[in-house]
Amino acid sequence: MNRPLVITEDRELLDDLVRTAAAAGAQLDVAHVPAHARPYWNLAPLVVIGSDLADAVAATAPPARERVLLATRDSEDHDTWRRCVAVGAQAVVSLPDGERRLMEEFADAMEPEPRSGAVLCVIGGRGGVGASVLSSCLALRASHDHLRTLLIDADPLGGGIDALLGHEEAAGARWADLVAREGRVSSTALREALPAFGDLAVLSFHRGDVRPIPAQAMRSVLEAGHRGFDLVVVDLPRYLDSAATEALGRATGTVLVATADVRGVLAAAQVLAETARHTSDIRAVIRPGVLDEAVVASSLGVPVVGQLPDQPRLTATLNRGELPKLGPRTALGTLCTSLLRDLLPS
Repeated sequence: MNRPLVITEDRELLDDLVRTAAAAGAQLDVAHVPAHARPYWNLAPLVVIGSDLADAVAATAPPARERVLLATRDSEDHDTWRRCVAVGAQAVVSLPDGERRLMEEFADAMEPEPRSGAVLCVIGGRGGVGASVLSSCLALRASHDHLRTLLIDADPLGGGIDALLGHEEAAGARWADLVAREGRVSSTALREALPAFGDLAVLSFHRGDVRPIPAQAMRSVLEAGHRGFDLVVVDLPRYLDSAATEALGRATGTVLVATADVRGVLAAAQVLAETARHTSDIRAVIRPGVLDEAVVASSLGVPVVGQLPDQPRLTATLNRGELPKLGPRTALGTLCTSLLRDLLPS
């Protein structure tokens, strides 16, 4: 992988840049004269030019490119913006005030090619309807199809989706390890930190005392998931907190799981009304009951895209830390394949 390029003779500025890059997990190529930067100019994912050499770089007329920054340790220098324009930089970063911005730029430069992952949210119309099971099965089905998938447990009181998968003892980060972080989360670091099983990574909660997820933490994780995964599945709580609304606002599609009986439809309608305040593409999956699918669809006013079948011995299967079979000939596997096909961008 090509490294960020720094062009400067200013030793103090270089020390600051090297230290900031190291904090972001990046190593640098350094040129002390503009001519030495020429072979790296088009290849570097990010170019940072010290204000001390900006005029000299501009004199070489380098080809225009994106992701060029001008770095300075003198925020009072009135000539800085002229140099920024002359060298074709997109922004000026003044140190030390701009250190966090620069750290994020270095970290972003070291990311692999972004994957632009879709975000699917799943929410239950009432408790126990099977939304977490469907979330897990969608994520597993996608990972079995070799889509790099992130399954996010957004329900602090749900008991842990890692336990549903039978991996509550798996080593790796949980929400409590991430909420203390501020700012951007590297998608590479996130993948390496989380429990992973093949192409599936899982973000759940620690056992014991749990706290709501701050909206900023959910935002950072979803942004990292968007960059580093093909699909992000979010298992939402029915009572929407700020983290849940953050996820809904970024959702490619949302699945509401409802039971086909009077109380189930009434409860799902209330959840739907609140959910619709934060996202637009909502579709229903129905658990079998006494009402016809057409009646449920008419009552909810959203498309019904499938049925979540009853699974014989489901409780015993889940208590063993297993999930129902998802093969192409099973009803649940067929449902997951159909939902992924319909909800994911082509």
